[in-house]
Amino acid sequence: MLAKLSTRPAVRRCAVTATAAATLLAAGLPTATADAGRPDLSRFYRQKIAWTKCKGADVPVDLQCGKVTVPLDYARPRAGTLDLALARYEATGARRGSVLLNFGGPGGAGVSELAADAKDFMDLTNGYDVVTFDPRGVGRSSPVSCGDDSGGASTATDEDADLSHPQAVLRQLKKAADQCVRHSGPVLAHIGTVNAARDLDVIRQALGDKKLNYLGFSYGTRLGAVYAAQFPQKVGRLVLDGVDTLTEPMSEQGIAGAAGQQKALDDFVDWCVKDIACPFGQDAREAGERVVQLVHSLDTDPVPTDLGQEFTGQDLVGAIAQALYSQALWPSLERALAQLVEDGDTRGVMGFATGGAAPPVRGESGGGLVDEDEVPPDNLPAALTAINCADDPDRPGADRITEDLARLRAEYDQASPVFGHYRLTELLMCYGRPKGTDFIRDKVRDVHSAKMLLVGTRGDPATPYRWTVETAQRLGPSAVVLDNRGEGHTGYASSKCVHQKVDDFLLYGTLPPTGSSCGPYEEDQ
Repeated sequence: MLAKLSTRPAVRRCAVTATAAATLLAAGLPTATADAGRPDLSRFYRQKIAWTKCKGADVPVDLQCGKVTVPLDYARPRAGTLDLALARYEATGARRGSVLLNFGGPGGAGVSELAADAKDFMDLTNGYDVVTFDPRGVGRSSPVSCGDDSGGASTATDEDADLSHPQAVLRQLKKAADQCVRHSGPVLAHIGTVNAARDLDVIRQALGDKKLNYLGFSYGTRLGAVYAAQFPQKVGRLVLDGVDTLTEPMSEQGIAGAAGQQKALDDFVDWCVKDIACPFGQDAREAGERVVQLVHSLDTDPVPTDLGQEFTGQDLVGAIAQALYSQALWPSLERALAQLVEDGDTRGVMGFATGGAAPPVRGESGGGLVDEDEVPPDNLPAALTAINCADDPDRPGADRITEDLARLRAEYDQASPVFGHYRLTELLMCYGRPKGTDFIRDKVRDVHSAKMLLVGTRGDPATPYRWTVETAQRLGPSAVVLDNRGEGHTGYASSKCVHQKVDDFLLYGTLPPTGSSCGPYEEDQ
């Protein structure tokens, strides 16, 4: 899943920075873990966050920033550390603790997202400090990168790639993986959701909360579920919106995602052709074909951008994918596509491709957090690939890929003539990387924790509703499902009904009955 990012369509190149420091308290958790023969993590659990006002133009005046320090390797906590960037809005009502947000991705930087658009979460400040963070490898928290020339996998899956010589394809994929290692540093070997969930627990303790209250979107639901499996007794009020799969291999996830995005694109096209300004005409079938032709044309002959880079068909696919997450973005997407088709102007679609807008926030302290101008432009896709690969134990060898590549490309193209190539590239980017963990697939099940609220949206283009049902069954009786019978990726920002039920649970502990639903026109069912 791509990140659930801001609906503001402007270029996002600046990550959020902050004036921040973390201090270690003299008193803290006991060192029982070390006494039991486990690594001693007590120094990380003794942290207290020093919050300061975030600095930077156009940054909300009441946004505060900070950091926590976590071990690079939880098995060897003395082998190095990472700093994670945090941001919060303080509670305005009677404070009952913090609620931690993850906006999705994987690879979405939480701090810049909260700085860009926090209006949907302000009601939660009636009871909570609203907190978010940049996960390890993301944003200012030791960001991973694959460098400026990281298109090996994309080139390997091009329609004109010579699949009769698969070894050349595999060499391109291995080259791409090696570039990511060279440009990312030591965090790449320790990225992934299992470690990120352990980071959540360090953050929870540093915030002073006995239990984790959490609202995760899209990929953030995977992170929340893994946390619940690792720390079931530390689960407070936990909400998962746009629920990710815990069991399907990446190959099946990619096909499901491509099909869901194609349906959302078809819905957009049906809407667009009713407007005389639609750049693809007024016939839906022909308009759909013209979208495919535009993607192919840009892949063959990219157009230059104001930044001096080339804008390809796959860049356009990524932009469209982001815009289809919300129907509220359709008018902006229509205008951006018209600018591209009629004038060759890429600025509008590049706004979607880079995920929205974030005000640059500046800080004075380093402490392991990179400055805003040091966040690589490719951090989001690089982190998305790295985390997904780290979470997936399937790593087919050269012989298997050689045998399956043509079939996979045909299956992905059948699922979507627009998004198939893009999704297949994401899958093949794992070739040449170490095998991922089997913890999520094998261990995240039958979680004996406090009740968790899972929100699934029937028309979600990225996380099919069936994943919500399957994940709830896998988690066990602690999972309560809210059926959102609407459209778009996730429900909290688009459905007043979902928004109210989630807030009621987080603020007051009121869960909807199992089987409750929200209708497409906001009425309760």
